[in-house]
Amino acid sequence: MSNNDASNTVKQPTNFIHQVIEQDQQQGLEKVVTRFPPEPNGYLHIGHAKSICLNFGTAEKYNGECNLRFDDTNPGKEEQEYVDAIMDDVRWLGFSWAGEVRYASDYFDTFYAWAQHLIKAGKAYVCDLSPEQASEYRGWATEPGKNSPFRERSAEENLDLLERMKNGEFDEGSRVLRAKIDMASPNMNLRDPILYRIRKQNHHQTGDKWCIYPSYDFAHGQEDAIEGVTHSICTLEFADHRPLYEWFIENLPVPSTPRQYEFGRLNINYTVTSKRKLKQLVDEGHVSGWDDPRMPTIQGMRRRGYSPQAVRNFCDSLAVAKTDGTVDMAQFEFFIREDLNDNAARAMCVMNPLKLIITNFPEGEVEMLSAPVHPQKEMGSRELPFTRELYIDRADFSEDSTLSRKKFRLLVPGDYMRLRSAYVIKADEVVKDAAGEIIEVHASLLPGTVGENPEGGIKPRGVMHWVSATEGKQAKVRIYDRLFNVESPDKGEGDFLNNINPDSFREIDNCWVEPGLINAAPETAFQFEREGYFVADRYQHTPETPVFNKTIGLRDTWKK
Repeated sequence: MSNNDASNTVKQPTNFIHQVIEQDQQQGLEKVVTRFPPEPNGYLHIGHAKSICLNFGTAEKYNGECNLRFDDTNPGKEEQEYVDAIMDDVRWLGFSWAGEVRYASDYFDTFYAWAQHLIKAGKAYVCDLSPEQASEYRGWATEPGKNSPFRERSAEENLDLLERMKNGEFDEGSRVLRAKIDMASPNMNLRDPILYRIRKQNHHQTGDKWCIYPSYDFAHGQEDAIEGVTHSICTLEFADHRPLYEWFIENLPVPSTPRQYEFGRLNINYTVTSKRKLKQLVDEGHVSGWDDPRMPTIQGMRRRGYSPQAVRNFCDSLAVAKTDGTVDMAQFEFFIREDLNDNAARAMCVMNPLKLIITNFPEGEVEMLSAPVHPQKEMGSRELPFTRELYIDRADFSEDSTLSRKKFRLLVPGDYMRLRSAYVIKADEVVKDAAGEIIEVHASLLPGTVGENPEGGIKPRGVMHWVSATEGKQAKVRIYDRLFNVESPDKGEGDFLNNINPDSFREIDNCWVEPGLINAAPETAFQFEREGYFVADRYQHTPETPVFNKTIGLRDTWKK
């Protein structure tokens, strides 16, 4: 089921759902069937990633199957774009679903027949109350509701009205089909819930075949039963819906009897995971799209350079509990950084270039030097062109030659510094423009110091990264930070948009990288020395216009 066998490298906490499954197996359960049932009304986020890993991972652990099913019962908010993105997300995380992709709409004919079954059994009726009247009749949590005046219609009349609803004879909002359960129930979900609404909208799978659509509650359990799902795993907000789930299973001629289990949803600080709020960020232009690297969507995390294995390791490290909780973003970032440290190729990028002239190196000559792709792993080597004109980062040079070697590992006049995987150099003089700003540093190299300790007891102040000014390539680098600057952006007073971090994005056009990086495949990760981890942009990186997105820093600098 998974195409990534390394997914079990993280020790998973005790899982109450797995304990239930093992008890069921002891009592004769032969095959575990789970499902991942997103509504295609937006892009998936990190909370969905946990659900994907739990549902697919559970089926995988017990040699069962996991279905991918779209609960597409609300055509006004659903789009094929979301369907395609969700399938892409599941594949990217390394999972494969059983059989074909399934849709709630595959079963619309069956649902309609089962609605008729409930009517014939005296357990459903067509209600003409307006939405406002229905809300008034429903009562409150501390006050029982009252029966609709249309509750005692005959089965014949209800069947006729339902058929006319299906045929489009009535306006939207004028009638609904409701289950006849208990208007005095302390569980509001059992107070004659809606089974069908009139929606005269085109559906992305069924076109204009239907103008009535089942509610999520009416569809959900029946989909599970049709597909033979044994363990229907939901987030905690569906716990109050479970009695209704079970009522439908008991009162319909379903082919199997699935059970629903709820676990706490994943919340992470410094972000929001409400689909409505994420859509608002997109629609109002606060981010560039659902796949903006600052978004907590799976597409956004992918574009930022998070690997599927890191996301899975993080999800597998979380407890599957019966309560909601909030995880510190730093915990997630630990898994991202750990994965990149192990697997990202090393490279050099100068983001704030200052020209360095090696005065004793021949003009026009190019010396190819070798450097490891990774310092601790056998990942091969890369070639670095060394030339007379180089770029170093402006922050790595200071005119103050009195700076302590121990505290300031900077190139200063009259002292020595090693260029990474290259020579030891000595800064000799600086060149300034008319405004007094340094525009060049002139230095001399010590021959024979590539990969060796200098002779004569010379000890460099430190090591600095560099790129050839004539052979290197100019690139665009995008620096991303957390989208929100408070731990709980959607709680407390005021609009959550007021908590957007104004410094969450900046773009640097005049960066210089090793020439080999322009041919990197999109989504290739790198550690840019002393700058952090970066990824070649999934969509916009090309040899002609190289673009790198910052994934994460080398260490956590958020809470200094």
